[in-house]
Amino acid sequence: MTDLVFCEPTELYNILNQVSKLSRLTEPNYLCLLDVRSRREYDESHVITALRVKKKGKEYLIPESVDLECVKYCVVYDSNTSTLEMTLVNRDLEDDDDSEDPGPGPDYPLGTESFASHDSTARMEMALGPAVECGKMLSDFTGNPVHILKGGYERFSGLYHFFRTQKIIWMPQELDAFQPYPVEIIPGKIFLGNFSQACDPQVQKDLKIKAHINVCMEVGPFFAGDPDNLLHIQIEDTADAKIIPFLRHLCHFIEIHLELGSVLMVFSTRGISRSCAVIVAFLMHQNEETLKRSWAYVKKCKNNMRPNWGLVTQLLEWEKIVLGDFVTDISDPMY
Repeated sequence: MTDLVFCEPTELYNILNQVSKLSRLTEPNYLCLLDVRSRREYDESHVITALRVKKKGKEYLIPESVDLECVKYCVVYDSNTSTLEMTLVNRDLEDDDDSEDPGPGPDYPLGTESFASHDSTARMEMALGPAVECGKMLSDFTGNPVHILKGGYERFSGLYHFFRTQKIIWMPQELDAFQPYPVEIIPGKIFLGNFSQACDPQVQKDLKIKAHINVCMEVGPFFAGDPDNLLHIQIEDTADAKIIPFLRHLCHFIEIHLELGSVLMVFSTRGISRSCAVIVAFLMHQNEETLKRSWAYVKKCKNNMRPNWGLVTQLLEWEKIVLGDFVTDISDPMY
């Protein structure tokens, strides 16, 4: 049995927006996203690519197309999950249309277990929430921890309304064409992306972007001639390009916009080298922490981050400026 862990909305958002050459959603064993709400709620709207988990009696029926043992991320959500422990559940509001015979479709049952308390009155019972109950059953079949979306669909859809859909079946070519959004570094405050995303007006609107930091050579279309909301430092993505002379200015610009409550996007051409170095440097400065710690945090948000070696050595110099000494061993292969 694997662990059951909470998944913050920002974590699921970043999982949905990871990229290799294409969106990682194209990979069959990358993400299994499961919705355990009622059919009515699911049909009304759900998170993109989510599959609905049917329930027959007390048995959850998982689509056979899902290879739980091999999947990297298994995320389950209901309407609103606030705890992984037992809580007071109104059974009258659950499964309002899940008792139908699912017919001969490609689903298989997972065994269930009653968690009801004898102290319940009417239909109020002490029980695990639907997502947690389903997640515990799934954990017997998965190779990695099962993630339970904290706050459920209500919280996630409130933060990322543009990832709601009524679409049920995603064809491979549709997933190939899916355009990921910038990843989220500080929830609702700092995003990290590429030049194409920085030029997309829909992305700016959906994420409520109010300022840009551009560290590539290209000139973007937004905030032109507005130095309060655009910091453009032209840096080549080469091993001999210098970023360290600009790091204090970059950190100061970010701090100003955090104080103002402005949503900021940091970007470079591909969003994996120069912009990542800026974010790592800022986190080191803001949190007074090591290169290693800040690097690991950004890597979790942006799996394919890869600052060039020249930038890595300058980040080590920045570590000495921030902390007063060299701490991180950049000979480690992770850099």
